[in-house]
Amino acid sequence: MESNRFWRQLDICPPEKLQFPITVIGAGAIGSAAVITLAKMGCANITVYDHDTVEEHNLPNQFALVSCLGQPKVEALKALVGQLAEVEIRGISERYRGQRLGGVVICAVDSMDARGVIWKTVKGNLRVQLYLDARMGAEVLRLYTIRPTDADASALYEANLYTSGDAERLPCSARAIVYCPLVAGAVIGLHVKRHAMEQPIRKEVLLDLSTLALLTT
Repeated sequence: MESNRFWRQLDICPPEKLQFPITVIGAGAIGSAAVITLAKMGCANITVYDHDTVEEHNLPNQFALVSCLGQPKVEALKALVGQLAEVEIRGISERYRGQRLGGVVICAVDSMDARGVIWKTVKGNLRVQLYLDARMGAEVLRLYTIRPTDADASALYEANLYTSGDAERLPCSARAIVYCPLVAGAVIGLHVKRHAMEQPIRKEVLLDLSTLALLTT
């Protein structure tokens, strides 16, 4: 990458520090915002899993061109990232089912059961340096950032890993609004930067955008 493109951030995080593999599972609202943020930061080794297609109700809160309606989400995101950041992501248009993972893993799925499947692959995995699980409901964002070999961090995460049947059910018209995934993408980017720069990481961030209340662990 051309270092002069990133000269405004060089003292914050030079792009050469961000060339580890990143896997994002889910290319919806949070996943698309995170991928765009990371690519704009200078991350260039990004793989994205998602089996779904872009539907009309996705357009207000997910990042895809209107012209990509009906296309696989990973292909729509690949096209957008290419235009915005000149980064070619690897898009896998299929559901994640336990494939091998390494580097940084970002969970951006909308099912607690799917999170359980991902965590089984991540927990204790020496190849996975950092695991981020971003959750969103209406105007509330929750992010877990866990080092999978850290027993205390893993215990904290598992205490908050429940089934889809136990998850809060919001009305379809009150599930997402675009500024929440935008903030999620920014906070994910911040944690990836802190990982790259070997800085302390918050294990849990809870942000209620409706009140601007913030809690961290």
